[in-house]
Amino acid sequence: METKTKKQTAKTTVKSGITKPKSNAASGLTELFEDGLKDIYWAEKALIKAIPLMAKNATSPELIDALNNHLIETEEQVSRLEQVFDSIGKKATAKKCDAMEGLIEEGKSILEETEPGVVRDAGIISATQKIEHYEIATYGTLRQFAETLGLTDAAALLELTLDEEKGADKILTDVAVSAINVEAAEEDEE
Repeated sequence: METKTKKQTAKTTVKSGITKPKSNAASGLTELFEDGLKDIYWAEKALIKAIPLMAKNATSPELIDALNNHLIETEEQVSRLEQVFDSIGKKATAKKCDAMEGLIEEGKSILEETEPGVVRDAGIISATQKIEHYEIATYGTLRQFAETLGLTDAAALLELTLDEEKGADKILTDVAVSAINVEAAEEDEE
């Protein structure tokens, strides 16, 4: 009878953990695409609740405007995702997005750990840009999946949202570098 060392057992466990898909795992690109749509649909709906909290806690008028404008875009993006689902003959369904939940919680932590003012505003921008980058990655991937699968209507709709997310990220950068980051750094010097 052979005995395995702890190292060999650990390798087997890790390897088998990676290669054994869950019973509800996607078995093809179409399922992976649909799963991603459900994930980002949940994420966008969660953002509709989270963005107003960030705007309420911001002090910079430019940041408040950027957040409120992006809230309107986010509501349109939810509607656009429903169009994507419709274009592929599926009912719009949300599946909890653990990544977005974590990013939103991180944003809430920043609010709890900072005083109102430019430092909090810089933190809000940081948290919001992390969200934007997650969305950019997700929409870019989903658009590419749609193109690969020949889902031209879905790809076009996803491209519109991808462009909006990139635009929101640029606006946040502009707000940060035009004043907020400099003012926050000046508070460090006081």
